[in-house]
Amino acid sequence: MGLLFFLNRTTVFLPFVLFCRDFYRVLFAVCLLLRTCEPKTGKAFRPNVLLIMADDLGIGDLGCYGNDSLRTPNIDRLAEEGVRLTQHLAAAPLCTPSRAAFLTGRHSFRSGMEASDGYRALQWNGGSGGLPVNETTFARVLQQQGYTTGLIGKWHQGVNCVSRTDHCHHPLRHGFDYFYGMPFTLVNDCHPDRPPEVDAAVRAGLWLYTQAMALGVLSLAAVKASGSISVPWKAVLGLASLPALCFLSWYASFGFVRRWNCIMMRNHDVTEQPMALESATRRLLKEAVAYIERNKPGPFLLFVSLLHVHIPFVTTKEFLGKSRHGSYGNSVEEMDWMVGKILNAIEEHGLKNSTFTYFTSDHGGHLEARDGRVQLGGWNGIYKGGKGMGGWEGGIRVPGIFRWPGVLPAGRVIDEPTSLMDVFPTVVQLGGGQVPQDRVIDGRSLLPLLRGSVQHSAHEFLFHYCGQHLHAVRWHERDSGRIWKVHYVTPQFHPEGAGACYGRGVCPCSGADVTHHSPPLLFDLSRDPSESRPLTADSQPLHGTVIARVGEAVEAHRQTLSPVPLQFSVGNIIWKPWLQPCCGTFPFCSCHEDGGGTPEGPDL
Repeated sequence: MGLLFFLNRTTVFLPFVLFCRDFYRVLFAVCLLLRTCEPKTGKAFRPNVLLIMADDLGIGDLGCYGNDSLRTPNIDRLAEEGVRLTQHLAAAPLCTPSRAAFLTGRHSFRSGMEASDGYRALQWNGGSGGLPVNETTFARVLQQQGYTTGLIGKWHQGVNCVSRTDHCHHPLRHGFDYFYGMPFTLVNDCHPDRPPEVDAAVRAGLWLYTQAMALGVLSLAAVKASGSISVPWKAVLGLASLPALCFLSWYASFGFVRRWNCIMMRNHDVTEQPMALESATRRLLKEAVAYIERNKPGPFLLFVSLLHVHIPFVTTKEFLGKSRHGSYGNSVEEMDWMVGKILNAIEEHGLKNSTFTYFTSDHGGHLEARDGRVQLGGWNGIYKGGKGMGGWEGGIRVPGIFRWPGVLPAGRVIDEPTSLMDVFPTVVQLGGGQVPQDRVIDGRSLLPLLRGSVQHSAHEFLFHYCGQHLHAVRWHERDSGRIWKVHYVTPQFHPEGAGACYGRGVCPCSGADVTHHSPPLLFDLSRDPSESRPLTADSQPLHGTVIARVGEAVEAHRQTLSPVPLQFSVGNIIWKPWLQPCCGTFPFCSCHEDGGGTPEGPDL
């Protein structure tokens, strides 16, 4: 009887509990939609935050953005169930600066994470440059609001400053409670069969000088041995030390790029050095799924920073040869499978309606990525240019997909200028935090736009930089709804007439290989999103007015700039052995992570 009484009471009580839970969740959603309260007023109802960022993905590679030859059903379903942005823009066209801007809501040059010339991204785990600790990330704000925060995947924001263990730039110093992944990024050097990439020109030059000096010393020694000159042997031996030093410096750094840069870490510990590319996908997926299960009571922030679809590809054997677009297509379709597995984990734990989910890429597809004549980079759709180009749309226009069932309308498409930097204030608002008031924040909360309570983006102007050089400006003329784009500087494509700078890694930002336009180029993106028809004073009566108005905005924008220490200076970029993360005793760094596990394979 007692058991029967208990079961009867449970039968009545359990539906009541479930009803109350769903009632308050719906009430909170309605509250948000009507803007009668802010998320911070009810901490019990703050959503989990899942951010997924692809690496080097072209906006034209997804089905929901027009691709009909690559299979991306999971990301497409995310778009069907949420809001899709068509004019979502990276703040920089390369990995390190774009991600710095994403994490902080600020242009990367405000934190010194941008280059005036030369190096435009971090080159070594053993360098001293990185995201300064005085920068505030969305992870730090949500951590202060009681969220559990995790980063799975790529970091590329630096590791150390002064010693091998200070970890001043590490994710755990920037608001993340948990980190598993690559502190650096994928480079060709991570694959034994790929050509060198890190400082390829420098290492080739250094090797050439070493050989030339060695030949000179050998010639001098031969002449000395023949008795033709009376140079002391001590002098010959002294000169011989120069090529020896050059060789040692080359070999110690560039001879071990894979071991120094291609590593995996869990929190502060190196777990695999060098990393095994073939198991990276499974390990990252397993970690992401485990993180969700471990923190399902919430609230949690999980930033899944994918290694896909950067070269060299980490595609598992199950996806090889499966797409119609070679190795790149295989990688895109595996990436979509990974996203599906992560979304399934959210749903299986009953977190779908309480999780704010976002998918994007850090910048446009890498057009110059090739293996001979085979294209290894992505497709940027109708948009001109690609990775490395701060002005042309192909370098900065990225996917932007948001889902929060019951709060954000399903299937909505927004064609308003937005930025990756907007994610910072959006997430901070969702978590009940406050945007820092002691610095310039370039991002604007997307919640009003996503919910439909406003029709236009909060951005009137967006400034598109290549390194520290302003290349273009976008003006959203709200009265007319038109979107103007002014280009001050554009890269010179090679060969002439091509759409990229083939023969080099990416297009430059400055120097002899860019063109400064006077008057600037003007496009109406509302009617010409592919930027194929520049307007002139003869073809567009508003030409002079638009150029002048954008010029005024540029001058006002420059008043917000202030000098900061440069993180990409030569002193910060070069490899420093005393800063190199290492498992074991330096320089004998080597370890392998066992028991990676294998999540359920793909259904192909």
